[in-house]
Amino acid sequence: MNNSFINHITERGFFNQCTNIDLLNLILKKPSVAYIGFDCTADSLHIGSLLPIMLLRAFQKHGHVPIVLLGGGTTLIGDPSGKDETRVILTTEKINQNKKKLKKIFSKFLSFDNKKNPAKILDNYEWIKNLNYVNFIRDIGSQFSVNRMLTFESVKQRLEREQHLSFLEFNYAIIQSFDFLELFKNHNCSIQFGGSDQWGNIISGIELIKKKIGKETIGLTTPLMITSSGQKMGKTNKGAIWLDNNKLNYYDYWQYWRNVDDKDVIKFLKLFTEIDTKEINKFSKLSGSELNKIKILLANEVTKICHGEEFAKKAEQSSLKIFSERKIDKNIPEKNKLSISKGELIKLKSLKEYLVLLNLSKSLGESKRLIENGGVKINNKKIIDKNYNIKENDFDDNLINISVGKKRNGLIEIC
Repeated sequence: MNNSFINHITERGFFNQCTNIDLLNLILKKPSVAYIGFDCTADSLHIGSLLPIMLLRAFQKHGHVPIVLLGGGTTLIGDPSGKDETRVILTTEKINQNKKKLKKIFSKFLSFDNKKNPAKILDNYEWIKNLNYVNFIRDIGSQFSVNRMLTFESVKQRLEREQHLSFLEFNYAIIQSFDFLELFKNHNCSIQFGGSDQWGNIISGIELIKKKIGKETIGLTTPLMITSSGQKMGKTNKGAIWLDNNKLNYYDYWQYWRNVDDKDVIKFLKLFTEIDTKEINKFSKLSGSELNKIKILLANEVTKICHGEEFAKKAEQSSLKIFSERKIDKNIPEKNKLSISKGELIKLKSLKEYLVLLNLSKSLGESKRLIENGGVKINNKKIIDKNYNIKENDFDDNLINISVGKKRNGLIEIC
């Protein structure tokens, strides 16, 4: 067990910063406890939360105990990290509804019935609800320096932009630190994981435990998840990529991973699947149709973990059926078909232009209106970016379907 978890997260890309790697090595020589907090601002999580969830999953698979800390209490306050403005404050009733649904999502990724090292779900509302304000600020608040808190990135960005930061939000770091203290005292939790934007809050919790109990604890952060296009993971033009099948069906979830940028495939295989890294590294030099096969592997494996193997297979079969049917679809007139070389594809990228070439639009202006109004789909995926450029990875087996409305379809084939 010694070092195997650290080696695992390092080679797969989870590791960003650690407060004391030597102490972490020492702690992990025996089964240990670590936690990550998740606020309950929605009734589902999206793939922006998939990285920390997969980190907890790996932690459990290496023989340790992961704690999912639901922020029933901190959601009443709102985390200012990465936000430009104050979050909408939810009612207790809404937060409780969200918590119930979130628990079901975590059960897909973690084992709560494992007899050896079962995962735990806790809710910080249980210890926050009964806090006495005066006692709390005397006992806990007095341990924090306002000067130091003003240097936290989440606070500093708001102040520099002259954006509103409520006193409620300013207290978030104190509450999060108190969570770590409670988990350390009552659940023997000595490690906190979090995103890189949580570094300041994690350090505060470690320092609070040191001041109140005199014990050393550990903080470890994951890198900020940015796609090769520079976008933060979690949302697309189509909307959030939810982990709940009721908010985003398994086929659309599968399609998201099938259509990721070529540059992200290897990274995502390491972070979001459990395929051996030696096998993944073999794929790094692939391109074109060969890389498309690996994208199907990525989609299958990620969907299998989130929605189950049956739905992953169904999604792949549906995709294959759609494309095989389009290849022999004689109902599409020749005027709506186009064969191009890879060289031509590079020169001609604009979706607006392709709509005209396929006789699905009379002009670039009409193409623009059709796209902005949500009437255009690529391989059944709605495109609303009027400046969208068709890329090689939009093709499946050198074929792409572009549809306008429900009845007009065009086919482009790379020859």
